[in-house]
Amino acid sequence: MSARAWLIDLDGTLYAARWVKLAMAAELAFGGWGAVGTLRRFRQEHEKMREDFDQEVDSPFAIQVQHTAEALRVDPGTVERHVSEWMIERPQKWIRRFRRQGLLDEIAEFRQGGGKTALVSDYPASGKLRALEAAALFDIVVASGEAGGPRRLKPHPAGYLEAARRLGVEPSQCLVIGDRDDADGAAARAAGMSFRKV
Repeated sequence: MSARAWLIDLDGTLYAARWVKLAMAAELAFGGWGAVGTLRRFRQEHEKMREDFDQEVDSPFAIQVQHTAEALRVDPGTVERHVSEWMIERPQKWIRRFRRQGLLDEIAEFRQGGGKTALVSDYPASGKLRALEAAALFDIVVASGEAGGPRRLKPHPAGYLEAARRLGVEPSQCLVIGDRDDADGAAARAAGMSFRKV
């Protein structure tokens, strides 16, 4: 049975993450040393939450900010500003440059054929989608740190299951497209969905 809905990851899937990370490392080296420790700890907290994926919280993103602030003994607002600037806003110009145009074209074609689409991300996604000029390719967005986001991180299937529910499509009729088998693939399998790695 062919999929009625494509549920698509953002980071590393809709753009080539390696090149974006290299560009951002250069930017950090020249002007972001004050944020490096915060970003490193925030990513550690993210991976901890992935490992403890059964923990349901209102906003995994907010919990990561809180835990990072506590660990570093800084104000949560400082953490959120660093994360927003260096992980969400500044990368946008590079994301546009290194987008996977072939995949974006496939998504557009799938939608033209009547398919439904959702973006499912463990990070805030709206700004990056605008940078990719791809917001119109998705019926819905389920992103941590944004309204209606998942209450658990991948590999828990909550985000993908919520996307299927909101699209009105059975999990078995969904194809997950992502870059990480240990996150997107594992979540897809737990949800009873097919998986395609980019």
